Amino acid sequence: MNWRFIGRTIGVLLVLLGVSMAAPLGTAVFFHDGATLLFLDAMGLTLGAGLILILMSQALDPTAYISQQAGMATVALAWVAVCLFGALPFYLSPDFTTLADAVFESVSGFTTTGSSVMTQIEAAAKSLLLWRSLIQWLGGMGIIVLSLAVLPFLGVGGIQLYRAEVPSPVPDKLTPRLSDSAKILWMVYLGFTLLEILMLYAGGMGVYDAINHAFTTMPTGGFSTRNASIAAYNSVYFDYVIVLFMVLAGINFSLHYQLLRGRPLVFWRDSECRFFLILALTLTLVMTWDLWGGVYDRFTDALRYASFQVVSIITTTGYATADYEKFPGLSQVLLLLCMFIGASAGSTGGGIKCARIMVCCKYCYREVFKILHPRSVSQVSINGYPVSDALIRSIMGFLGLYLGIYVISSVLLAALGMDLMTSLGAVAACIGNIGPGFGSVGPAENFAHLPAAGKWLLSWCMLAGRLEIYTIIILFAPEFWKG
Repeated sequence: MNWRFIGRTIGVLLVLLGVSMAAPLGTAVFFHDGATLLFLDAMGLTLGAGLILILMSQALDPTAYISQQAGMATVALAWVAVCLFGALPFYLSPDFTTLADAVFESVSGFTTTGSSVMTQIEAAAKSLLLWRSLIQWLGGMGIIVLSLAVLPFLGVGGIQLYRAEVPSPVPDKLTPRLSDSAKILWMVYLGFTLLEILMLYAGGMGVYDAINHAFTTMPTGGFSTRNASIAAYNSVYFDYVIVLFMVLAGINFSLHYQLLRGRPLVFWRDSECRFFLILALTLTLVMTWDLWGGVYDRFTDALRYASFQVVSIITTTGYATADYEKFPGLSQVLLLLCMFIGASAGSTGGGIKCARIMVCCKYCYREVFKILHPRSVSQVSINGYPVSDALIRSIMGFLGLYLGIYVISSVLLAALGMDLMTSLGAVAACIGNIGPGFGSVGPAENFAHLPAAGKWLLSWCMLAGRLEIYTIIILFAPEFWKG
């Protein structure tokens, strides 16, 4: 285990994190919201810790081989460190009373979950709300990928970090140079963010709110500057603009790059993207039918609210324009299923991912087909390419771990005194990086009332879900540290 590499990487990320605090610091000065000293203290502590780690790791050999083991350890430990130091502005703020609350909010931000313990969002300092949005934007594409884009020295062993970080069963490099691939992803990400800001502003949303909501839409995060989330605006235009960008954020970002390079049919030709879009459309139409007449008298209203809730949950964004716990049973079940499905691989969304769902379904079909035709030879394929047995085993292992963590965490949360729906809904929302759940953590409530132990448990679930389970779980294997 190359501890100098790990220490230097974490140190550089903490320096980047400290520098990023300049944005909310400037906001605090501009609005005179009383948080200037708070961010100065947080910035000083974060920069100081980062510089100390860099100085302690100066003897790093740039030619040293970085193993897959070291790469996964670096990603996991870096995310823990960033979430802890990212919690400093919250912990120093009067809006947060305990360390558990501050860490929960920070982890929820960086993992783009969107679950919150803040009860009076609109009364908080504008700079603190911007920090909530900014950490979601940074976490969306991944801090490690950002470091690969701007720090060439991390190109040594960078593919190990990339594989551990990028939320995809099979991460693809867009160019031969990994740093160039990371830059392309971030340029596409930044371009969509700027476009959404302009479209929201053009519709009448203030600059500050437009920036915050764009920062939390593209990473499929869901933090809002309003207590009632997007429902506070009651705007058809805002709803459909945000739906559009949630869909774009839920598509593999490498496809956006190919589209920009002149391949207009790339979305439809990609089987996973086609599956994701058809599934979202189908669920929207079914929910529209379920809501029309019973909840909303007009078809256009039913379509508007159904499309927003389906896209928000299946992309794991977590915005809300309605309290879906008041919807009919069918609609609630569909949204619960969306919490597990998730968006496309290679997107900023969480959940199991459509690619894994497709492989699992095709694998199950192949096994049934083999029972009927024992001598047949069949291959699971995606986009016309065969999926190796090793990858299938990895996906099946992932599904087993995902569901296992979900069940165990739900039981533990229930043991802390939570009711059945709250336990199941809170864990589904956190491990899937969604935000609102069911029960007392639904879209009209928050996570503030949970016991401290429950918040620590759900913080771990958010990290495990964001880092695709394996990167966190493997740290608990004794063999991992013996290599």
